[in-house]
Amino acid sequence: MPSQSRVVVLDYGFGNVRSAVRALMRVGAQVELTSDPHAAAEADGLVVPGVGAFAACMEGLRAVHGDQIVDRRLAGGRPVLGICVGMQVMFAAGDEHGERAEGLGEWPGVVDRLEADVVPHMGWSTVDVPEGSTLFAGLEDERFYFVHSYAARSFPLAEEADGTRFRAPLVTWSQHGDRFVAAVENGPLSATQFHPEKSGDAGAELLRNWVGSLR
Repeated sequence: MPSQSRVVVLDYGFGNVRSAVRALMRVGAQVELTSDPHAAAEADGLVVPGVGAFAACMEGLRAVHGDQIVDRRLAGGRPVLGICVGMQVMFAAGDEHGERAEGLGEWPGVVDRLEADVVPHMGWSTVDVPEGSTLFAGLEDERFYFVHSYAARSFPLAEEADGTRFRAPLVTWSQHGDRFVAAVENGPLSATQFHPEKSGDAGAELLRNWVGSLR
């Protein structure tokens, strides 16, 4: 019987950590909730959750050296999954209430307020999945649960990589008012704007796909 993949959910004071832990356990992962840098560095996969304001999440991450943990894991090709604001902080900056906060800078681009008649975007939405996705294998027609007022509405890295020898990241899009980034698969770094842990069977299957890719 194959051993379970070891996953750390980074505990830095922000995010639906208990529901994320339960959802990952449900799909067969061995899960630890911790802010311990060694455990986070050594796990097969690291999940960075996040709810609330971009700037506050960044403060919480830096307080437990999460910025260094994420950077070192990705430098070594070790998988990381960001969820909701845990995805947003992977970008260069977040612009909330007219104030810009620096992000982790793993991707260029800015997270800002959605332009829609109703904000926040709260509820189930379809997604536009690119060909070759691992996260969304078998889930291309499913709906996922979103709750957010801010998002990345462009993905410059994909545009920069287009036509070069570098493989462009796989970007999944969704729509609420205007188009926004719903998920990204970029080497060892994956992320979703929606909450897979709140997305029922479809979210569980997406997490199963990610955990399965860790082996």
